[in-house]
Amino acid sequence: MSKDKNIDEELELFRTEMSDAEPIKHDKLLHIKPPPQPKVRKHIPSDLVNDQSEFSSLFAPETVGNEEYLEYRGDGIQNRQFAKLKSGRVHLEAELDLHGLTLAKAEPTLSHFLEQCQEQKIRCVRIIHGKGWGSRDNKPVLKSKLNHWLRQSDAVLAFCSTTIEDGGTGALYVLLKRQFER
Repeated sequence: MSKDKNIDEELELFRTEMSDAEPIKHDKLLHIKPPPQPKVRKHIPSDLVNDQSEFSSLFAPETVGNEEYLEYRGDGIQNRQFAKLKSGRVHLEAELDLHGLTLAKAEPTLSHFLEQCQEQKIRCVRIIHGKGWGSRDNKPVLKSKLNHWLRQSDAVLAFCSTTIEDGGTGALYVLLKRQFER
């Protein structure tokens, strides 16, 4: 018996068995829309790279999960401000997309981006890192490193994974310190 003949027989058997089935009618159908494309509010070129690294590589950070929610809250962050950040009710002034970059390219790009944000008095940004599904062994290497790097940065007050609409666990909202002129 050929493979096509088996498929045809199975399809006919399925249709026969389902002939008296009635469609289920309900009004609770969940339509899942793809996340919207990020909108750049104030573009800072990600191809500008600083040769000096601000981040320590003395120890390997703990690997986080692909879908793991990340958050960090530095000293002095008010509960209300952090709640606003977590709910996405913040005005994003810039965005950096690191998704798909190697660690060697991502680290200096991040360092330069944070420096530029501070110079331009930018307070809240979104950093897209991806979930790591395309990495070797489907491990989120960049996400894990970013979690580690941002905690080390003097420019960062707090960060957390974004809302589903802004990328979910594949991106971060980052609240930056005000840089006072001396």
